[in-house]
This record gives sequence, structure tokens and C-alpha cells, in this order.
Amino acid sequence: MSLAPDIAEITARARSDLRMGVPVVLAGPGGATGALVLAAETLGAARLADLMALGGGPVLAITARRAETLKARPYDGDLARIELPPDATPGWVRAVADPADDLRMPMKGPLIAQRDGRADLHRMAIRLAKSARLLPAALVLPLDDPAGFAAAHCLTAVDAAAAAAHLEAVSPLDPVVSARLPLAVSEAGRLHVFRPQDGGEEHYAVEIGAPARDAPVLARLHSACFTGDLLGSLKCDCGPQLRGALAQMGAEGAGVLVYLNQEGRGIGLANKMRAYSLQDQGFDTVEANHRLGFEDDERDFRIGAEILKRLGFSAVRLLTNNPAKIEMMRRSGIEVVERVPLRVGETAQNRAYLATKAQKSGHLL
Repeated sequence: MSLAPDIAEITARARSDLRMGVPVVLAGPGGATGALVLAAETLGAARLADLMALGGGPVLAITARRAETLKARPYDGDLARIELPPDATPGWVRAVADPADDLRMPMKGPLIAQRDGRADLHRMAIRLAKSARLLPAALVLPLDDPAGFAAAHCLTAVDAAAAAAHLEAVSPLDPVVSARLPLAVSEAGRLHVFRPQDGGEEHYAVEIGAPARDAPVLARLHSACFTGDLLGSLKCDCGPQLRGALAQMGAEGAGVLVYLNQEGRGIGLANKMRAYSLQDQGFDTVEANHRLGFEDDERDFRIGAEILKRLGFSAVRLLTNNPAKIEMMRRSGIEVVERVPLRVGETAQNRAYLATKAQKSGHLL
């Protein structure tokens, strides 16, 4: 029988639990050791008290990017394990994880970072928090019997190695539905919906006309931008790029726009708004991401390549200013025969943002 959940389904459960403030259990190699994990962002006072009562030296795992801002030592390279003070509160944990009040309250320490022992489970805890679109910080408590602890407390137990491999791979995408969709740029429009098997966000492809599958198609990979695409935000050029790409496809009579639900360069809308708040404090878009604990860009363009393949395309004329998209397409088996520039949407409000993308992220503007 195959009624039991597989690693993709278990990982999806774990993401949901963390978003609701419920702990999850990570099991290390062989299941002999593991860790209890709570997301810093959704931590409540009662569960923190329960965690502290267990003893065992819980730590707050944060990324090296966040540690750099806090002047904490990331002895593990890509992360730091910060010891919790005996009187730690959810407010203290949140202040270390969230940079919202860094300028108003710069002193959060002294922060003592652990340097002994392995950090594999801490790394996985941060990865899970990221995949749940939460702040990349998690409380981690070592466990000697992870399976027994999870069973005793009705918690989701996750094989850390299997989950790491799952999160590194691109989830298979299933086509859900395709329907004709007349658009302002072309009455010959069609919308395809794809659903990843790991329970993540659905992604879409907008097909204009009837592009040939045996020739390079005019294509764009467009990451969702609620503020720019829908609200007409002046802080970015996303909305004009979306409409400009569709207009060009309509003018040529054929094309495909892959709409990826990777808001905020892959960190989610809530974290993007946190980054916007930091930008209001004087940080640029890259600095804001780093202060939150994220990298410059957390997107996975392999998803776009898979959707193009599912639609039957193997070569594209790619509408983009981002060399990283071109490289990822080529590594994923999509031939990029031409980069088609898409220089639209510059405003007084986003001029500095665009300059930062060019200078720090290599965009060709």
C-alpha cells in the first residue's frame, strides 16, 4: 500500500506546521539523533517556555548574512548558532531574526555563537523556514530519540537528508488545465496552469498565438510581483516589463510568458515588504535582503525551463536583462539563441533600484 506520505508530502506538512508556529522534528542519519525545530517568526511564549524547560541548550540558527549584520560569528560558514540566554523571550528571538528595529535598537548582544559540533540540522531548519516563506531563522534543540519524541508529541518527523535532497531538486510539475484567454495584446491568448507535486505555489504560462515548437520562441520568465504587476508600484519595473513583454509577443504574433510565483525574488511578499521597509531606512535592495538573512536572489529559474519543456519548446529568444536567467536556461537544457533586451519602466522612484540591480546583480540595463 502507498497511503503513507512520501518525503515531498512530509516536507509540505513541515512547512505548514512551521508557518502556524508548530514545532517539527528533524531526524539525522540513521535516526539516532535529531533536533526539535521552531520557526523564529511564528514562535509563541508558551512553546518557547516548553522548549526551555526541556533543557539541552537550544540555539537560534541564523544565516551568515544576518549574522554579519549583528556582528555575530558564523563559525559554520553559511550560518551561525546563537546561544539563547536563560531569560530569552519571543521578543528577543524576533529581534535577532528580524532587522526591523536594528537601527533603533542596534545592541542585541552580546551574541554568543557556538563553534563546536555539526550544523547540518540547523542548516536544514533554516532551509525549511525559507521554503515556508518565513524569516530565515529557527530555534533548534538537539534530540537523542527524534522518532520517539515526535510520536510522543504528535509532531511531524522529517528525515533531514531526504528533505534536503528534495528541496534541492525541482519538483515535478503537472499540467492542470489549459484554456483560451483573449487578451488586450492578442485575442489568440491561452493560459496554462502547472501545479508542482510538492504542494508549492502553482505557476502559469501565457501563450500568445500558435508559436512553432521547432523554432526559437520569443519567451520571458516573469517572476510574480503583486505590487508592480497588479498595483502599479513605482518602486520597480516589473509591471512595465510584464506588459511590455506581452505587447511585444502580441506584435510579433507569437510568444510565451512563463509567470513564476516567486514573489520578491523568491522570498515571498511578506519578506519583500520587510525589505521595502528597510529600504525606507536607507538600504538598497541587495542590502535589505542581506539584513533579512537572504541572498540577493533566491529564485529558481529551473522551474521556468521545465515549464517550457512541458510545452514543447527547446529554444528561446529570451526577453530579459538578467544574465542569470540565460545561464540557468542553458544549464537546464533550453537553448537561448538570443537575448532580447527589455528596457522599460524606469521612474524617478526606481532609478536607484535599477542602478543597484545593474551594479550588484549584473543586470544589463
